[in-house]
Amino acid sequence: MISEIKNEAKSQMVEAVDYFKSQLAKVRTGRASSSLLEGVKVDYYGSKTPLEQAAGVSVPDAKTIMVQPYDRGLLAEIEKAIRAADLGFNPQNDGNVIRIPVPPLTEERRQEFVKLCKKYAEEGKISVRNARRDANDALKTAEKKKAITEDDKKHGEDEIQKLTDQYVKNIDEVLSQKEKELLDQ
Repeated sequence: MISEIKNEAKSQMVEAVDYFKSQLAKVRTGRASSSLLEGVKVDYYGSKTPLEQAAGVSVPDAKTIMVQPYDRGLLAEIEKAIRAADLGFNPQNDGNVIRIPVPPLTEERRQEFVKLCKKYAEEGKISVRNARRDANDALKTAEKKKAITEDDKKHGEDEIQKLTDQYVKNIDEVLSQKEKELLDQ
């Protein structure tokens, strides 16, 4: 019973950390990355389609992202979608592909991105703590139903707290790595 609750909490915490990492991947660091265009939706024959499904996205060098549409008729729509996403990019359409130069970040913009990363980290920590709360509630319920003893509940809470500390520390480590990446350029 306790191991089931612990495993459920662990999977929720892993999910929270993974989501946090995916959010951080979208924050640009001055280096080109295809993940910067995640979330861009293109009007593809009347429906909003993720850019990755309408075009191939590649990174030929550290300062350029290249978008090769599967259908050349979509070039204008893709360019419009990238501009509308307000990512601070100025796409250049040459008739075959769209090249997106990634401008260097200003110090002010770097600080804004660090704040954004810290906000994502705090959201991740809150998700981890929510998983801990849910697990502790499940342990209390199990104790009330006499499925486990009070000592088992206490031991389970200790294990869940150790898990929580581990995943919060993981988030802090990933955050400090991203901050370093943002500020060291």
